[in-house]
Amino acid sequence: MDFLSLFFMDFIKQLQSPTLAFLIGGMIIAALGSELVIPEAISTIIVFMLLTKIGLTGGIAIRNSNLTEMILPVLFSIITGIAIVFIARYTLAKMPKVKTVDAIATGGLFGAVSGSTMAAGLTVLEEQKIQFEAWAGALYPFMDIPALVTAIVVANIYLSKKQSRMTEELIREESFAKEVVMAGEYHSSPDYPTTRQEYLSQQQNKSKKGVQIWPIIEESLRGPALSAMLLGMALGIFTRPESVYEGFYNPPFRGLLSILMLVMGMEAWSRIGELRKVAQWYVVYSLIAPFVHGLIAFGLGLIAHYTMGFSMGGVVILAVIACSSSDISGPPTLRAGIPSANPSAYIGASTAIGTPIAIGICIPFFVGLAQALMGG
Repeated sequence: MDFLSLFFMDFIKQLQSPTLAFLIGGMIIAALGSELVIPEAISTIIVFMLLTKIGLTGGIAIRNSNLTEMILPVLFSIITGIAIVFIARYTLAKMPKVKTVDAIATGGLFGAVSGSTMAAGLTVLEEQKIQFEAWAGALYPFMDIPALVTAIVVANIYLSKKQSRMTEELIREESFAKEVVMAGEYHSSPDYPTTRQEYLSQQQNKSKKGVQIWPIIEESLRGPALSAMLLGMALGIFTRPESVYEGFYNPPFRGLLSILMLVMGMEAWSRIGELRKVAQWYVVYSLIAPFVHGLIAFGLGLIAHYTMGFSMGGVVILAVIACSSSDISGPPTLRAGIPSANPSAYIGASTAIGTPIAIGICIPFFVGLAQALMGG
């Protein structure tokens, strides 16, 4: 009963907080057909400032902390990001009318991290006066990059195997050789296979090239979200930015976050229509996955808490970034890495349902769970 009462109390407080209020407000005015438009340039600047501030906070904290304290949380962040992709691969991908490559891309987006959701979680912890390590926000890239890399690698391996099976089936067909021989107009092209053996050889050569890991990592690092955060982190570690941090980045943090929540609420409502184009299982997945992913990270965080003194606030942050789904850097990275995947599936599932669930329900849920455990 203590947990339930704490959870409902925190949930009511969260409903009254600017973070969720602006998110819900954005969805309401979008549903009512409001013509309010926040210019994309303004949203880009807000995201840059929020993530740079989080990076600066983490960088300054890393410079002043014992790095050994970060080992388990960093390791658990990597494990969680990778595990989320495989969860989608072997659950969502098995559902009727769900394409495997779309499910893998969805897992990659849910395994990657939402900077806005993390910012909302940090704000709630500060409002609740729950202590957490200042470097906890620096766990972002350790979950984000492995998830995106894993999704792209797994998807390309799947597509490569699928192509190989299709090739073998074509070779088994007797008509294949006849059709190629009859297509005389293509014989002058050196790239066109004139025999079954040549066709098979070309496909085998393609499969041997494999999936290049570094270009995927490079693409992720170049994304606007990670670039801003890593820049802030590097400046916090190697320079002394405390004066500009306290004078410029820290004061407007919550105000900028409220505007971003408004924008995300409006976008979430606009994306709901995209989910109608894909299987209903994406809706089910989007409702359940944030809780499952967050609970996995929360459990791993408890191990770090009891073995290395990782704070309960830090455990909540680990759970929050796990229940989030990337809304900035993830979509363009997946579009480039898995071009055959349907963006309406993974972006619609993330933005329309996953993000509101993570911010509106999962954050107060994990805060309540942490407080119940600390109180017990």
